[in-house]
Amino acid sequence: MRLSHQEAANVTAKDFRRMALALPETEECSHMDHPDFRVCGKIFATLGYPDRSWGMVKLTPEQQHYFSKDYPKVFDPVTGAWGRRGATSVRLKAASKETLRKAIEAAWRNTAPKRLVEQFARK
Repeated sequence: MRLSHQEAANVTAKDFRRMALALPETEECSHMDHPDFRVCGKIFATLGYPDRSWGMVKLTPEQQHYFSKDYPKVFDPVTGAWGRRGATSVRLKAASKETLRKAIEAAWRNTAPKRLVEQFARK
C-alpha cells in the first residue's frame, strides 16, 4: 500500500538517523563533512549530501532498480560509478517512513557481516 503524498512528506534527517542507528552494531561517524552510518566500520548510508534534504543508501544495482522504479520521486541513482554500483540518493521529504526503513535495512544487510545479518533475521 502506498501512502499519500501528505503522509509521505514527514520524513526528516532525524528519522533517517534514528532508523539507521536502530540497526545492530551501527555507529554514526563523519565522512566528507557529512554524517555517515557504519556497520562494523563499513558505510551503508549517509546524510546531508548534496544538502540536508538528502540521504544515501548503498543498495545492490538490482535493489536500486526496483526502489527507483517503484518510488521514482524518492530514490535516484547517484551519478557515476558509485551509482552504477548501487549508491542511491534519497529525497527525504518524498519518502514514507516505511519505504525509507526498508531501504536503510536493505543497505545495512548488504554491508553487515553475514553473522550479524543472520542474528538480525532471527529477531
